[in-house]
Amino acid sequence: MSILIVDDSEDSQILLQTILKRGGYINLRVAGSAQAAFELLRLDDESEDSSVEVDLILMDFQMEGMNGIEACRHLKRNPRLRDIPIIMVTASDNEENLHEAFAAGAIDYIHKPIRRVELLARVGAELKFKHEMDQRKARERELLEVKRQLEEANTILHRLSFIDGLTGIANRRRFDEFIEIEWKRAARERIPVAVVMMDLDHFKRYNDTLGHEAGDQILRRVGSALNAALRRPTDLAARYGGEEFIVALPNADEEGARVQAERLHEAIADLRIPHPDSVVGAFLTVSAGAASAIPPIGDSSPAALLAAADRAMYEAKRQGRNRVSLCAVEFEVHDSD
Repeated sequence: MSILIVDDSEDSQILLQTILKRGGYINLRVAGSAQAAFELLRLDDESEDSSVEVDLILMDFQMEGMNGIEACRHLKRNPRLRDIPIIMVTASDNEENLHEAFAAGAIDYIHKPIRRVELLARVGAELKFKHEMDQRKARERELLEVKRQLEEANTILHRLSFIDGLTGIANRRRFDEFIEIEWKRAARERIPVAVVMMDLDHFKRYNDTLGHEAGDQILRRVGSALNAALRRPTDLAARYGGEEFIVALPNADEEGARVQAERLHEAIADLRIPHPDSVVGAFLTVSAGAASAIPPIGDSSPAALLAAADRAMYEAKRQGRNRVSLCAVEFEVHDSD
């Protein structure tokens, strides 16, 4: 560990170095004044790589120019240097001076004339304490870094838990959470919310004919197309399960739901994915159902909205598939006593 001797007396410098070297301390630095110590420690350099490895400072109390107490104050004001322990070396027995030294940040003091046993004992104790503190801080930094990495990993895992692993868009869990939040917000603000539910026509036949790997590629393309077709950042497209997809449209009335449903339907058609075993046409098509409603006050569940979109989707299928259908939302009526 490194020790810095700050003393304007050459004799004191030599004496301290001699005792410390014989005590096994060989990494010694010497400064003949407070200013020289500041320069060695790069007191005014605030760059990240400006640190100088000094583990302990032996500071002479009385020096020409700036004395040891004032020098101690300067060092303790620097965040990069304030943790270096400072032992004051003094010939004074004045308690007021010693009190002032401790107030300035000194951690201990040694009387002149220097006694070898006392110097080595105090230096050894402070360096041991400094070493223990450095190890503790290193462990704290490691723990903070581990904590940061865990938090980052948890954030990523949380985000991944809301993403469909195949298509890369939101999954059903994310959709269910999203639509519930938007439904409650719409109820508070008395605004409509809409959903569009879609099912790829005769997708089982596509898988049976071309294989599930080809089917997975199609699902990925469809998911990307639906995501790209959304015009507002508040809308959410999700894979609802199997070959079903769903889109949440906050603050969208029935006409807005119809227009967006037609746009989504067209986005799939524009992919022009050949479907060799479809009875609808030569390319992959989708049946879509849309519904919109203003939630009744006190209704915290969007179940009626989702049921209406589902009915609309099956009505599109009943009418021959490859189309968009709308359905009114039916709310349960509760008698009030």
